[in-house]
Amino acid sequence: MTEFPPQTYADIDWATLRNNALKKKGWRNKKAKDWDGKARSFAGRNKSSLYIDLFLAHLPLDEDLTVLDIGSGPGTLAIPIARKVKTVTAVDFSQAMLDTLTELAAAEQLTNIKTVHCAWEDDWQIHGIQPHDIAIASRAMGVKDLAAALRKIDEFGRQYVFLSDRIGPTPFEVGAFEAVGRPFAPGPDYIYTLNILYTLGIHANVQVLTLERDITYESLDEAIASYSWMFNDITPQETVALERYIDGQTIGSDGKSLTVRRATVPQWALIWWQKDLDSRPVNTKS
Repeated sequence: MTEFPPQTYADIDWATLRNNALKKKGWRNKKAKDWDGKARSFAGRNKSSLYIDLFLAHLPLDEDLTVLDIGSGPGTLAIPIARKVKTVTAVDFSQAMLDTLTELAAAEQLTNIKTVHCAWEDDWQIHGIQPHDIAIASRAMGVKDLAAALRKIDEFGRQYVFLSDRIGPTPFEVGAFEAVGRPFAPGPDYIYTLNILYTLGIHANVQVLTLERDITYESLDEAIASYSWMFNDITPQETVALERYIDGQTIGSDGKSLTVRRATVPQWALIWWQKDLDSRPVNTKS
């Protein structure tokens, strides 16, 4: 009988395991054109999200600092950050998202945000991106080569790096998939990111960001649009089934707005590290 040496943590290939989980996931990463078509509605849905306050509460922002926001979207974090720092460079692969960001920033008369249209895989130096004091990537880790992305963000953050990644099914709701008759597998979440960082010699901190269970929509149409974003190419029949599901989750309505109780509370992992050997915590006010 052949004896095999005992397995240890060092024998785990986290990149391969993550790729395997990506192949099994029950959803598809959205492409730039998908985000282009949803830029304005996405900005509207996220402008008052509890997620913004939870994320920003942990950033050591100062008026002398520069911030690089990778996967900035329509400025969900870039705009409130710009109110507190010297400059923000917002990077996204969706031009429509960056155009929306520019419009929203102009409405607030913010002139310290620079936008750059490029992706994780592009050569950032060719696009004129330089290292910043703080580099962030909020809900933007859905890349194929995660190790390369993590090395890149580490290179472009001089003092701190902050990123957030999914926990479990977040941002999806398993019950909604069951309601429309689609199978669901969550795919890889933050635990892969954390362990790949460890293999890169980066010992990161983790803070769980827990969002509200109940969410209020201004109309049923807004609720349907929000839930429909979980699905690719949703059919009219599936939309009807989704509406029935939302109705079953609704805990209050005044004829106009409605409050929906999500079956699972969304949670995001805030993963951060300081760019030296000292792991002193940064601002962790709630």
